[in-house]
Amino acid sequence: MKVLHVITGLGVGGAELQLRSVLQHTRHDADVVAMYNPGDVARMLTDDGVRVRDLGMTRNTQVSAVLRLRDLIRRGRYDVVHTHLYRACVYGRLAARMAGTKVVVSTEHSIGETHLERRRMTLGVRALYLGTDLCSDATIAVSETVAQRLRMWGMPARKIIVIPNGVDFTRVEFDPDDRARVRREHGIGADAHVVGVLGRLDPNKRFHLVIEAMAPLLGQQNKLLIVGDGPDRARLEGVAREHGVAEHVIFAGQRHDVAAMLSALDLFVASSEQETFGLSVLEAMANGLPVLYTTCPALVGIDTDRARQVPGDVEGMRAELAAEILAARPRADEPAIRHAYGIEAVTRRIDDLYGRILQRRGGEQLVGRP
Repeated sequence: MKVLHVITGLGVGGAELQLRSVLQHTRHDADVVAMYNPGDVARMLTDDGVRVRDLGMTRNTQVSAVLRLRDLIRRGRYDVVHTHLYRACVYGRLAARMAGTKVVVSTEHSIGETHLERRRMTLGVRALYLGTDLCSDATIAVSETVAQRLRMWGMPARKIIVIPNGVDFTRVEFDPDDRARVRREHGIGADAHVVGVLGRLDPNKRFHLVIEAMAPLLGQQNKLLIVGDGPDRARLEGVAREHGVAEHVIFAGQRHDVAAMLSALDLFVASSEQETFGLSVLEAMANGLPVLYTTCPALVGIDTDRARQVPGDVEGMRAELAAEILAARPRADEPAIRHAYGIEAVTRRIDDLYGRILQRRGGEQLVGRP
């Protein structure tokens, strides 16, 4: 089949990197359109050999973008249009139906209890989302938590398919050479115990809790490595200074070498207030790390002793961190994660979904590349 993925932007983020992983394993011929902001992930996709185009939107309300996207879809003669993230869903689903596309699928990556991709769930946001869903054949929810929230929002249960995010285990494997390199780069001793967090620096991630909880534990032997960038960075740096631990809290900034950064750690912490999946937790576990998390829908139903849920308050988190640092657990594999979330199996389920919908609509199932 010929598939067009429509995504809001291609800066570095969980949905964007997940799309790249899927495209590296799909059996279909796929192109990508970004509504705007063709950032670092666009360059990665281009290097992978994927055709990427920028629709060039300049504001949220730009009706002409629907018509431009409709024309692009028609010219490309795509069998499937697959949309990702709120703006792309609103514009892409409508444009695909106007173009007469046989199969229209969406993936919902990030619907929280009160926000959708950092948008507060106002009546207008909900109306646009559910209204354009009428143009879609199915919506993939990346976890049962997301599926439940979609149903509560008013999306028909029959249109929701749970297919989790996938982990490319080869991309996040532990590498001892990378461990040594990253530690040298940031002035961290080889024998130090390094606790790490990874993700966009925004208030929902609550990395300030980790800094405050770690503060009495930090010193020459215990460091905190914060990987990522975003609007909350200045505040987080201020929290570290206020607690007198700025020299032991290391801000690595935005990085693309995820495996190397994870390899430098001894313990991973995920402290989000709300989470729709928890991909970073799975990647950390795939790297062999023990994990502490406040919420992680991806681990619901997974029997593992390599990750455990901890309180979302400073004192409770501090006690769990202290116990984990004292235990100094070595790296270990977690077969349950590999079985449930391997990127190859996840991508195959998405590819198969396209075929089932096409057959249901009376079309001939086309075969993509092997």
